[in-house]
Amino acid sequence: MTYESLISSERGMHAEFTAEERAFRDQVRRFCEERLPEDIRAKVLEGRHLSRADHIRWQKILYEQGWIAGFWPKKWGGCDWTPVEGYIFQEETARAGAPWLLPFGVNYVGPVIFTYGNADQQERHLPGILSSDVFWCQGYSEPGAGSDLAGLKTRAVRDGDHYIVNGSKIWTTMAHWADMMFCLARTDADAARPQEGISFLLLDMKQPGVTVRPIISIDGAHHLNEVFFDDVRVPVSERVGEENRGWTYAKFLLGHERMLSAETGKARRLIGKIRRMAARLPHANGRGVLADDARFRDRIARLEIRVLALEWTTLRMLDAAMEGAGPGAEASLLKIRGSELVQAITELATDVLGLYGIPFDVRLLEAEAQGIEIGLDGAAGILAEFLYHRAPTIWGGSNEVQRNILAKHALGL
Repeated sequence: MTYESLISSERGMHAEFTAEERAFRDQVRRFCEERLPEDIRAKVLEGRHLSRADHIRWQKILYEQGWIAGFWPKKWGGCDWTPVEGYIFQEETARAGAPWLLPFGVNYVGPVIFTYGNADQQERHLPGILSSDVFWCQGYSEPGAGSDLAGLKTRAVRDGDHYIVNGSKIWTTMAHWADMMFCLARTDADAARPQEGISFLLLDMKQPGVTVRPIISIDGAHHLNEVFFDDVRVPVSERVGEENRGWTYAKFLLGHERMLSAETGKARRLIGKIRRMAARLPHANGRGVLADDARFRDRIARLEIRVLALEWTTLRMLDAAMEGAGPGAEASLLKIRGSELVQAITELATDVLGLYGIPFDVRLLEAEAQGIEIGLDGAAGILAEFLYHRAPTIWGGSNEVQRNILAKHALGL
């Protein structure tokens, strides 16, 4: 399937963009058609696991275009994209089958550094983030502090010009690939509130005392890890901002993380895959194809309505962002709705595949040939997508926590 046919088959209702925004959207589409490597796009569309080299190759293509961090200020190597342009870029690349832009450097720690870091930190770290020559991971969750992040126990004790860090992190995405970690650690054990006494540290993953152990998730992939710190020395010069003020920087980062949770472009791409499968699979009654079934049409229509509603909600928030408002409690709403929606979509995809999904063991996704051919575009990746997307309602702060945030900050309860 060509890129243009993929886009045209999945183009839905959209808000009206300005002429400049439509021109930018068309530019992103042409860029994806011309520059996205076909082997990488095929892996994404088939639900196969991408290697570190795959991610870096795509990110360097974006870097050459000047789009790796388009929403960054030009002063730091970005394009000063408006929130709407950033949204268009994310949606169009996702729908085209581009890899997830690994966010830990560009979307997470980079903005923290250029907003709160000092000149030396900006000079040393931002170029490597842009070029993807330095790979980052996020050291937040711990075995006893996941959704309750303020309960973290990792300690950083001051020793002259260094902190001595001891403790552990868990569910650390891509830590086995990482050169650096941005890490929350407790620098004041006697603080009155758990949110106080936490500092934001930039930690070298290659130094002695750092141990990474893999966690294999239910989709058969190794993207999660445990990380252990045993007397790891972190220079005080690698602390971002003030000591014991790390919770402020962590909240800034989490707000931006949750704003990326809607992923309506990916949702539209997955719905397009479901429609193509249903158009080829025979109906259980032996007459026609599944796409003609009234229950299927009702179910997929409901999902498309949810995608449209989420898209409009996102655009309303972007409109507020254009007026200078930062991500607030509303970002929690995007996180809840986006994560629940992608789960519902992958559940429908699995139901549509039905018995045809039995042969597709996720452990065999990378095999050159499974000896099975049912003529369905990307069918082998459906189960992997379904299993992988059990996690979004947990990561970035579980949806239960997001509802508490909305209750407190939006509803005043």
